[in-house]
Amino acid sequence: MMAGPPLTPVEMRRYARHFSLPEIGETGQRRLKAARVLLVGAGGLGSPAALYLAAGGVGVIGIVDDDRVDESNLQRQILYGTQAIGRPKGEAAEERLRDLNPHVRIERFDARLTSGNALGILREFDVIVDGSDNFPTRYLVNDACVLLGKPDVYGAIFRFEGQVSVFAHREAPCYRCLFRDPPPPELIPSCEQAGVLGVVPGIIGSLQALEVMKLATGAGQPLVGRLLLFDGLLARFRELPIRRDPACPVCGDHPTIRELIDYDAFCGTPAPLADEVEITVASLRQLLAESRAVQLVDVREPWEWSICRLDGANLIPLRELPQRFGELEASRPVVAYCHTGQRSLIARQFLMAQGYGSVRSLRGGVDSWSREIDPDMPRY
Repeated sequence: MMAGPPLTPVEMRRYARHFSLPEIGETGQRRLKAARVLLVGAGGLGSPAALYLAAGGVGVIGIVDDDRVDESNLQRQILYGTQAIGRPKGEAAEERLRDLNPHVRIERFDARLTSGNALGILREFDVIVDGSDNFPTRYLVNDACVLLGKPDVYGAIFRFEGQVSVFAHREAPCYRCLFRDPPPPELIPSCEQAGVLGVVPGIIGSLQALEVMKLATGAGQPLVGRLLLFDGLLARFRELPIRRDPACPVCGDHPTIRELIDYDAFCGTPAPLADEVEITVASLRQLLAESRAVQLVDVREPWEWSICRLDGANLIPLRELPQRFGELEASRPVVAYCHTGQRSLIARQFLMAQGYGSVRSLRGGVDSWSREIDPDMPRY
């Protein structure tokens, strides 16, 4: 592993504490300066990873994210402050990282990573950090890394738990060796449903940054062939060995995946539903203006109701619906809504099974209502 470009006197002073580490020293710091690291996602995992990689002197940090900063992000996405709400994440992240370390170059990709652009973007970087929060992107990143020969520094979080590993590094196993097939979409709770303690992505994202620095400098032993599991409630780490699967469809002895595929289809991402199942926020606004017959039912929790609600709605949390559905008139049309439209689909299915003739779910929930109809409605 060759040393990178020389360090300026200013950089020598900034990274002085690294020089005291025999495993890093000046040579390791020069390697960090030469490194090009791509962050796929600048959210809960990408935030701490980006901050520590920039502070540590990684020469080029790429960021792929097409989202905007929302107030509900701030509980865990420490890269952003209140003033960043509403701004593109890539733009706000670049500003913060440049302030943290002006010697680091930031390359932004304000777009969603897709099968069409992934190879072109990932090809220009040495190490890929997967900070995504959905299965299609995880499989996409993994397959692109295998095809390009790039290490995939993987991280994932759920409630109080997290996991980290390094996939696709030389002869290492890849993500598909561990998870050959994605779970059924209906069994995957959203972040809003499951929740996450804000500090957990900080721990996992920091571990991802550590793995990147080890890969870039050659220090220590990366988490190759090992899955590190973290339980925040018990404050306990444990490790599981992972072996390369010779029958793996992408990194096995006889791979069948030689190009990127449709990952939404592979993971069973639902297609848009028919109008009799869902109603858009624009159509609901028109319906409410034309008729008072529709029954609005809010299936969120009381704490969510206290933040925002639609006028005229009845609060019946989804967990209480089996006991309280009789409060709704079966002869009148019902529109159920929640935060983003997932719980309301479950509510619709339940009410239809009880004999309600016309029940629709609000597509995108109050989140879409605040985006498209009422920008003054508080978001969370």
